[in-house]
Amino acid sequence: MNARDRYNLWTTQPRFDAATREELLRIAEDPAEIEDRFYRSLEFGTAGLRGVIGAGTNRMNVYTVAMAAAGFARDIASKGQAAMDAGVVISFDSRRMSPEFARVVACVFAAHGVLARLSDTLRPVPVLSFAIRHYRATGGVMITASHNPAAYNGFKAYGSDGGQCPPETADQIAARMDEIEDPTTIEMGSYNEHLTSGRLVVIGEELDDAYMEMLSHLALHRDAVARHADMKIVYTPLHGSGNVPVRRILAESGFRQVLVVPEQELPDPEFPTVKAPNPEERAALARAISLAEREQADLVIATDPDADRMGLALRGADGEYTVLTGNQIGLLLMDYILSSKQAAGTLPGRSFCVTTIVSTKLAKRVASHYGVTLMECLTGFKYIGELIKEHDENGNMHFQFGFEESFGFLSGTDVRDKDAVVAAMLAAEMAAVARDRGMTLYDWLQDLFHRFGHAAEKTLSISLDSREGLDRIRKGMERLRSSKSDRTAGLHVLRVKDYLQSVETDFTDAGERPLDLPRSDVLLYELDDLDWFCVRPSGTEPKIKIYAGAYDADAAACAARLSSMVDALRDHMEEMLRP
Repeated sequence: MNARDRYNLWTTQPRFDAATREELLRIAEDPAEIEDRFYRSLEFGTAGLRGVIGAGTNRMNVYTVAMAAAGFARDIASKGQAAMDAGVVISFDSRRMSPEFARVVACVFAAHGVLARLSDTLRPVPVLSFAIRHYRATGGVMITASHNPAAYNGFKAYGSDGGQCPPETADQIAARMDEIEDPTTIEMGSYNEHLTSGRLVVIGEELDDAYMEMLSHLALHRDAVARHADMKIVYTPLHGSGNVPVRRILAESGFRQVLVVPEQELPDPEFPTVKAPNPEERAALARAISLAEREQADLVIATDPDADRMGLALRGADGEYTVLTGNQIGLLLMDYILSSKQAAGTLPGRSFCVTTIVSTKLAKRVASHYGVTLMECLTGFKYIGELIKEHDENGNMHFQFGFEESFGFLSGTDVRDKDAVVAAMLAAEMAAVARDRGMTLYDWLQDLFHRFGHAAEKTLSISLDSREGLDRIRKGMERLRSSKSDRTAGLHVLRVKDYLQSVETDFTDAGERPLDLPRSDVLLYELDDLDWFCVRPSGTEPKIKIYAGAYDADAAACAARLSSMVDALRDHMEEMLRP
């Protein structure tokens, strides 16, 4: 069926609810809007579903959510009764329709004979990941669109290890979804009937207590916290699910002066104080920084709506607050964890850290300094989780820390996704340790650059219109692959790693070697020294992302080289993306 045919079905099929039909009838004279809503179905990928809330096959609504839940439930049912009885855990954040979508998911699973454990209130991603392992569940679902604008929501699927489903599982779920021709025929049943039957169970505070107990064992310097318990910390949950767990772990750690931004404290699906609830952006932290300036707080902590990403702003000697990049936060936490354990004699042999191929290359120097193995994986925290499972849980190595440049951090092995709650605890603790040493956390960052070299890193996103944009991005990536050269964009390229074709082209010896990471539409270019750039399409939006990094003992030299790289790459990509 084409877009118009799908539109006609949704407006005439009586099993679609009245509100859906009314919403669609209001766009009856808008062919462009009809096309956008129905030209495709939301694709179930490695990040699950994510899209704008509304009626249509290309939107997030109870029907598309039910299809995803049914596909996941049928995949679990194919694994046998034991998998169905182990069940799933379902949580949600503060977004519009998140509680309603979560209940739909729970009912669909229960109707398919899969035990559904539904959170009684909003809880963040790390708690959902922990819960899967805590209850020994087969999988889980998180209803969230992370840090996207308020119009979005999403459906994240998790496996039994507590990590997001790998590509092969996502493909199986997508195939099951394709078997469903009419979403109104999906079995759902009654919420109350499922509660009575025991196929739907509501979970509450006992989960929070278990999660907090786990976090307490990851603390490294409670003595320093006790000495600086009155250190002022400003925190903003950005209207999301981090409010309760972050404040609780900071209080239980011993911090007594945690100041919460009042306008952003409570859950609000409209995120009225920010353009987007993204802790990566200074604009989202503006109110928190203003409060910190008034209170002379040592640091600002921010978490996104599902509390898997954490942002930091640090006060410098001049009183100004610097918003850190995800790479800078990752390096600080990595240095803190490894140095603390090394000093205490608790850093075991065969320890390893994990980062992604598009994160800072300074992590290599930090890991080497502490005698720790650094592993690199594709973008996506599920790959970090897979390496933890392979080398720690099922191997003879010891995971210490994982991070990605997009503000995701993890300590410990009981959670297998980004955890802003543990990151907030460790960042605050690290600030207390810095005070013990007569310095600030900003001073620590400068000392880190002094020891390991300066970095200048940037992520550039080029957004295009939805349907035409996706085709231009596909063709642009094809052009890049067909024109691999040691002078790409005028830059001196040593090697190109093509993760879609699983081959590394080395221009220094005219050789080609296989890559051992999973296939992915990513091209990574290695330049002189540690310098690099990488190009990949976004997994959730019609945009292409360019990452670049330059490294030098001199900060100004880094910045100048990066600026030149970014200008050259922007021009080159505009040429590659031409219609």
